[in-house]
Amino acid sequence: MAASKVMRAIRMSEFGAPSVLKLCSDVPVPSPGQKQVLIRVHACGVNPVETYIRSGSYARKPDLPYTPGTDVAGVVEAVGDGICFLQAGDRVFTTATETGGYAEYTVASEESVHKLPDLLDYKQGAAIGIPYFTAYRALFHKAKAKAGEAVLIHGASGGVGIAACQLARAFGLNVLGTAGTPEGMKLVLNNGAHMAFNHREKDYLDKIQAATSRQGVNVIVEMLSNVNLSNDLQLLAVGGRVTEEKAEMAAALFAGMEAGWLKPVVGPEYTLDKVAQAHEDIINSPGASGKMVLIM
Repeated sequence: MAASKVMRAIRMSEFGAPSVLKLCSDVPVPSPGQKQVLIRVHACGVNPVETYIRSGSYARKPDLPYTPGTDVAGVVEAVGDGICFLQAGDRVFTTATETGGYAEYTVASEESVHKLPDLLDYKQGAAIGIPYFTAYRALFHKAKAKAGEAVLIHGASGGVGIAACQLARAFGLNVLGTAGTPEGMKLVLNNGAHMAFNHREKDYLDKIQAATSRQGVNVIVEMLSNVNLSNDLQLLAVGGRVTEEKAEMAAALFAGMEAGWLKPVVGPEYTLDKVAQAHEDIINSPGASGKMVLIM
């Protein structure tokens, strides 16, 4: 069990602006129940959906007080009864938590916890959950993308966009990505896109048409409209549903990590006391580059 019985964690006692995210240093360390594990958090991903939940504009409102965060990476500290595949000391990442990820320790259900290969560090581990599972679902379950097809990934330099580029390239698609800055375009090309376009240029759609010999693209993945995506994201963030779909995604992603092509790009990093700034920046920053993470 954790040596200290209290931990630092972000707590929200009301919905509203980023200032409602309060850092508390006397939060009791949670205990894992049946089929749950306690994880010592090294890093936690910050996702746009967490800002909608915080503001109260989201359809699903958690009970208050509340600690945000679903995508953590860290080390298993303790396991509850009935755990078969994990033990204390395992390096892991999560796709959901029970007690919130913006904290030094979190409890997660066994089905939401996956082993983190040694090739990836904890910051990269915290960048997998929502981005990669969302990108996989969008490309292969929703769009039914097939090898040989052309896919256009809008807003490809952010967490979900980079995930989509890497996945699409690995599965044999012709990958076109858009970004809003020259750095973003470079990042997209370095992460699997065959071609990159600047979506701030007036004629960028014409350029894409020309690049595809006027054939157009077979699949478009829209990452810029955070709000449209949030419905999709929420299906994942609710977590805890063991489906064949989720098991398939986890297996495909794990293979990518072991093979070395699934390599999350970590973007801006914030300490726990700067989480309000992180929430401002993820919505207002002009050009996304990589995945925003909190460091414990």
